[in-house]
Amino acid sequence: MTVSLPLVVVLGLFAWAAVKYLGVRIWIVVLMTLFGFWLSRTFPAPAIESGTRSGVDAVNGSHD
Repeated sequence: MTVSLPLVVVLGLFAWAAVKYLGVRIWIVVLMTLFGFWLSRTFPAPAIESGTRSGVDAVNGSHD
């Protein structure tokens, strides 16, 4: 059985767990989210997206 989750859901779960169990403040999560939106509009955004996709592909392996 294969389950497919978007990366944003996984990151959201990590953020929720960090707030709940590690005592990370909500404003820090909001600040990091805003930083991500800001970073997506800059010139390194395509390289970050490509690296993220490569990392996810490496974790998932090939399903040929």
